[in-house]
Amino acid sequence: MEGVPTTTIREISILKELKHKNVVSLLDLEQKDTLIYIAFEFFELDLRKYMDNVKREGLSIGHIRSFMHQLLKGLHYCHSHRILHRDLKPQNLLIDKTGRLTIADLGLSRAFGVPMRTYTHQVITLWYRAPEILLGSPHYSTAVDMWSVGCIFAEMLTMQPLFPGDSQIDQLFKIFRALGTPTEEMWPGVTALPDFNNNFPPWKPSNLKERLKKYPNNLPAEDSAYHLLKCFLTYDPASRISAIRAEEHPFFFEDLSLLDI
Repeated sequence: MEGVPTTTIREISILKELKHKNVVSLLDLEQKDTLIYIAFEFFELDLRKYMDNVKREGLSIGHIRSFMHQLLKGLHYCHSHRILHRDLKPQNLLIDKTGRLTIADLGLSRAFGVPMRTYTHQVITLWYRAPEILLGSPHYSTAVDMWSVGCIFAEMLTMQPLFPGDSQIDQLFKIFRALGTPTEEMWPGVTALPDFNNNFPPWKPSNLKERLKKYPNNLPAEDSAYHLLKCFLTYDPASRISAIRAEEHPFFFEDLSLLDI
């Protein structure tokens, strides 16, 4: 496809492979000279706009569970097909009028394989970027997507971005202030990463659970929500929860009968 951006070619090739109700479908494709026309499913909103529409009252716990479960199912499908998304954020999660959520914008996605490759660092919008990328790791895995899911989960719970950094170092420091500056005990190998600095301020973990107090209507299932959030925001990528394990977390199975769905 001469003259077509690499990201577009990559997205097309990936979408041709992936067929899942929680991954956006490519309906049609046509090229005319250097122009390419792509037809996707139609969705009324993305998650960012959806949250903006309910900012005052917040998302119900039922909606949060539904959106999160669908996100995890779509992501598990991608990961099982050896695809990293690498740019998960609310703007890339589309929602139709029935409440179906699909993962979109796979322009930065790529296949991963064995042995591990060296990947670019310029992926994932800053607020949702995993610490291993921020610290310059040349190798990363599906865990980078799971960190992004954790940031999106926290944002759905509180209606506020969890780590709204305005630069790479500010992003790191916002994470460190919340979770503590990482150590070898917390994350084996972290001090050997290219952009780790032994002079980083030695912050202690803050009370992340207090962040969930910002949930507009007293968060039901608070303990399990907090535990799941911690599983997503684990420093060590090797210990971070996977999509398939997250799908089985108790947060999704506690009694919904008294909750506003």
